[in-house]
Amino acid sequence: MPTTLLILDLAGAVALLLWGLHMVQTGIRRAFGSDLRRVLGRLVGGRLRAVVAGLGVTAALQSSTATGLMIASLAADGLVATAPALAVMLGANIGTTLIVQLLAFDVGHVAPAAILVGVVMFRTGGVTRSRDLGRVAIGLGLILIALSRLVAVLAPHENDPGLRVAITAISEDPVVALLAAAVVSWLAHSSAATVLLVMSFAAQGAIGAPGAIALVLGANLGTAINPVIEGQGGTAGKRVAVGGLAMRAVGALVVLVTLPLVAPMAAGLVSTPDRLVVDVHTAFNLVLALVFLPALGPVAQLLERVFPDRVEPSDPSRPLYLDPAAIETPSIAIGHAARETLRMTDLLGTMITDMRRALDDRDRKRLAETMALDDVIDRLERAIETYLTRFDPESLSAEEEARLTAVLGFVINLEHAGDIVHRDVAASVAKYVERGFAFTPDGDAAMRDVFDRLLANLRAAASVFVTENVAAARLLAAEKQTFRALEARVVADHFSRLREAADGGRGAGTLHLDLVRDLKRINDHLVAGAAYPVLEREGDLMKTRLRGVVAGE
Repeated sequence: MPTTLLILDLAGAVALLLWGLHMVQTGIRRAFGSDLRRVLGRLVGGRLRAVVAGLGVTAALQSSTATGLMIASLAADGLVATAPALAVMLGANIGTTLIVQLLAFDVGHVAPAAILVGVVMFRTGGVTRSRDLGRVAIGLGLILIALSRLVAVLAPHENDPGLRVAITAISEDPVVALLAAAVVSWLAHSSAATVLLVMSFAAQGAIGAPGAIALVLGANLGTAINPVIEGQGGTAGKRVAVGGLAMRAVGALVVLVTLPLVAPMAAGLVSTPDRLVVDVHTAFNLVLALVFLPALGPVAQLLERVFPDRVEPSDPSRPLYLDPAAIETPSIAIGHAARETLRMTDLLGTMITDMRRALDDRDRKRLAETMALDDVIDRLERAIETYLTRFDPESLSAEEEARLTAVLGFVINLEHAGDIVHRDVAASVAKYVERGFAFTPDGDAAMRDVFDRLLANLRAAASVFVTENVAAARLLAAEKQTFRALEARVVADHFSRLREAADGGRGAGTLHLDLVRDLKRINDHLVAGAAYPVLEREGDLMKTRLRGVVAGE
């Protein structure tokens, strides 16, 4: 029974420690998440700047895993080269040691004050950054309480035979210790939590210097596994994640092999066992950065050979115009983003055209190929949004900020239009093909006219997006009324046919109606994305179509 209670006490303290770290990380992400990503993207230039950027962002987030996933996604979008991205990872490794250094000091008395301040900020902050920073303060307080609790729980059981046997079994075999700590850090997504836990055991004399160092190595290795498993960055992102893991693995292997020499030397340089754990954690990552920073060029080349880019010159999902070097000149970079956006309009036009051809030819293969283009549009949208969010808002002029907003709005509307084609138009066409429906000659001609009109409006939307011509924007906006009239006519014709033919021949008519409504929704997105921003800027948009509201009746 005492052993069970001891395990429960330890598990509760560890859970509180993990929850405190989680609150710190989520609070920082909610308060500064998008800003941190933008800052990271802007600072990644030279290798030293990249190291500082990784250190700073990770010090704020207290999660090298989060920084690793962030930089891997930037590399996947082609916005960061492999060598600077690896430099960010080295800086992230150092940044995650800072909170451990802070908490190694006797700051337990700060916990109640931190929680009090945090609760006040959280309860009075509303939906603001103050509320999120209150969450951070509460998290820090919980971490301090958890560490104090770990020491209090372990102190009476310092000489417990069962506990000694369990800890000794792990700590006396460096390989087992490394693997155990790696698994714990991987599961917890935090090397800081594992190192703080090891620090508590070391402070009670439960772990010797060799075992403590091996556990610290495992903690560092474990968090490098998360970006490899969880990253969604394609080949470029995989290079960064695997490179970060490989550098830590090489460093851990060297220290592990030389452990009989390193452990006595490290123990002689520090005053207490808990300081040994903390200082080894920091020193390992500092030395790792100093060793690998000059060699990042060859390391990056090796990773590019091991994970080569798949040569797909015709792949339409690869951004062609998003030049990272242009970020320093916002007006040029926004122009590049606008040019990439026009590729999205071309792809959407291809989807609409091919849907019409699949309808005419009852071509299942063309239908499947057309649906796949939606993924291409989605990837381009993500790349453009990531590119445009790298700007510092304070560096933009009012004109640049307005144009950036217009580009983002058009991109989002194009992506939604692509989703409608992929999800709704394709479903209707598939029904038409699979069930052998046939439109009447008049219905077929009307459907062709609707498709042609939509394609013409797509070309007009691209023109308005580029020129921002007010007269063209008005003409495009007027097309909403045209499509409303088309929909009304199709509905009237559909009910007329239903009255005349009660023999079940209503499938093609319903399909015709669904298609027109879906194409009308696509047209609405084109108008909202291209025409409305221009008309709103000129003051030509009414706030409502309701006569009473406008007239003030």
